[in-house]
Parts: sequence; C-alpha cells; structure tokens
Amino acid sequence: MGGYILRRTLLVIPVVWGTITLLFLAFFVIPGDPVDVMAGDRTVSAQVRANIEEKFGLNEPWHVQYGKYWNRLVHGDLGESYRSGRQVNDILGSTAPASVRLAFWAIIIQIVIGTGTGLLSAIKRYSFIDALTTVSTTMLLAVPAFVMGYLLIFMLGVYTFQHEFPSWAQFPVQGIGPDRWGLFFIPLGNQWRYLLMPALTLASVQTALVARMARASMLEVLRTDYMRTAAAGGLTRRTIFLKHGLKNAMIPVVTLIGLSVAEMIGAAILTETVFNWPGIGSSIATAITFLDAPIVLGLSLVLVLTYVVINLAVDLSYAFFDPRIRYGGTRT
Repeated sequence: MGGYILRRTLLVIPVVWGTITLLFLAFFVIPGDPVDVMAGDRTVSAQVRANIEEKFGLNEPWHVQYGKYWNRLVHGDLGESYRSGRQVNDILGSTAPASVRLAFWAIIIQIVIGTGTGLLSAIKRYSFIDALTTVSTTMLLAVPAFVMGYLLIFMLGVYTFQHEFPSWAQFPVQGIGPDRWGLFFIPLGNQWRYLLMPALTLASVQTALVARMARASMLEVLRTDYMRTAAAGGLTRRTIFLKHGLKNAMIPVVTLIGLSVAEMIGAAILTETVFNWPGIGSSIATAITFLDAPIVLGLSLVLVLTYVVINLAVDLSYAFFDPRIRYGGTRT
C-alpha cells in the first residue's frame, strides 16, 4: 500500500509541471498586453509602461520569466496579481472557503440523490420510478450546467418575484449572502437560500450521471450467480441488496464520482460566474479576462493538486468496497 501511494504521489510532479507549463506558454500566445488591460481606457506613458513591466518582469524573455516563476513556486510564493497587486496566496485564502463549501454540498447532492435514485430505480425496475428517473436524468444530461443555472435563476428568483410568491419561495440570485457557517460547512440562518441554486447547478449533470451509473451497476450485480445463490439460500431481499449487492455495485459509482471532480472543477468556473459566487472559479474567470497570469496559474495549480489527491483517495477506496483488490503486494 505504501509503495502504491508513493508511486501515485510521484505522478503528481509531471502532471503539475505539464499544467503550469501549458498555461504559462498560453499567455504568450493569447493576443493582448497585460499592461494595456490593466490601464483600461487610460493612456499609459512609455515610462509608466516600463516601470510596470520591470516590476512584474514582463520585459524579460519568456524562458527567464518561466524560470523565475518556478523559483518562487518552490518557495510557496504563487506570485502577485498584475491588476490588484494582491498576493495570490491571499486571494487563495479568501476564495477557497467559498469554493470548498459549494463543492462539498454539490458532492453531497450528487452522492445522496444520484446514488439513491439510481439504486432505487434498479430495485424498482420497469416501474414508474424507473421511468421517471430515466427521463429526468436524460433531461439533466442534455442541459449544460450554466444553462441550468440561468433556468433556476429565472424560476426561483425572477419568476417568483414577478408573480409575488411568498417570501420563502423567492431566492436570491447573486452573491454569497451573509456568509455565515457553522462547523465550516453548515449554512446558518438564511445562508442556505444563497447556497441552494449554485449547489444544484453544479451538481446537476454529475448527479444524473451517477444515477445512471448506479442503476446500471446494480442491475449488473443483480444478475450475477452469487446474488441468485444468496436469494436461493433464503436471505431476505434487504440483506441481499445491502450486504451482498451494494458494495459491489458501488465500485464503478465511486470511480465516476471521483472522475466527476474534474468535470465539477470546470463547471465551477461557470457556475460561480453565473451566480457571482466569490470562489476560486469566478476568480480564475475574472483573471483570464484581465490576462492576470499569476492568479490563473496559482489557482489552477491548486485545482490540479486537489484533483490528483481526490483521485488517489478514490483509488484507495476500492479496497474497502472490494477486499479482493490489493495494492503494492502479492496475494497469498
């Protein structure tokens, strides 16, 4: 197990290097000048331009800037924003909690509703519940996450306000609200009203995928010989499903949940932008607009590391769901 974890951890190095290198080079290919973007409509004199370029090292060749960036990176310095002058480390500290909370509740929705609905649909195959699950998941898969966000804004924010629905049915459509949380993740007071639509939007597509996978996986498990043997042995239907079927059916579901983190990272940028949620995703989107390379590179690095760690955790969880799986050793 230890050797397996070490090998997977070492794979982080080429992944991080490749990601940062590609993003770094992209800023030299994309048209535009960070100094002009920072200036906006204002005219920048040659002296001011030279001072800004000197401050951020923009007047140096790309390979020199690249080397200096890695030198700062290995010392834990993510750089300084071109636009605001803030340290990217500080920006990460102020935006990460909002993104983590949003992702946490999106994953909870994905696991609880997606897995529960899929397993129930498999158990109640060919029933009304099964048909409803199939239709609803197909619809969710057909609608991009950001479109779902705008639909929720219209239905729960605009429409309910225009038609004077009760106040409890009118939801805020922008921002994070009072930003009050208990135990870091639990929304307090009216905080859940600001959280609901972004979390549903971020979870929508992946919840549908998890439901479809859970249904297909459980149906496959139910057709295996050992499940028929368990039924013939007189075990109750509840015991068969929970003790013999659930763990085996969950292996591909856990894999999908882990892989969906990558999709969720991309969707979070759009979701946070749509709802003006002050997280890492919206900060990256804003930074791209202003060609603010330090913010894009630094926050993207954090997202890549998060993705790698979560996928490692998913791989290790296989041993729990299927004891036949072993890492880094031989079976006797």
